Amino acid sequence: MEVGQNIRKIRELKGYTQEYLAKELEISQRNYSRIENNELELNLNRLEKISNILDVSPQQIMGFDERFIFKNKGDAFGMNQNYYAYSEKEREQYENQIKHLSEEITFLRKQLEHTLKR
Repeated sequence: MEVGQNIRKIRELKGYTQEYLAKELEISQRNYSRIENNELELNLNRLEKISNILDVSPQQIMGFDERFIFKNKGDAFGMNQNYYAYSEKEREQYENQIKHLSEEITFLRKQLEHTLKR
């Protein structure tokens, strides 16, 4: 499943419309629809804005899998409380990937700073 489809599923679970997200992102509903249909490339900044509106992390959007949702009483997604049930191994893999990406971001920022100082 691609990121746009993950965004659509979470948006639907939250009960939000495409129009609402488009308005919050200050784009047209057509362009927002193109994001969900994976027709527009999604940059990190836009992904973070969408995750803030949906009140989930970018990692939850990227790794969203509806097979791991169990609905219980509560209000996490605007309807029912949903839990992501990952195995310990999957959790460790995600944490390692996050650590690796964080280190890569730090490295790239240093490279950028070095390049800009020239």
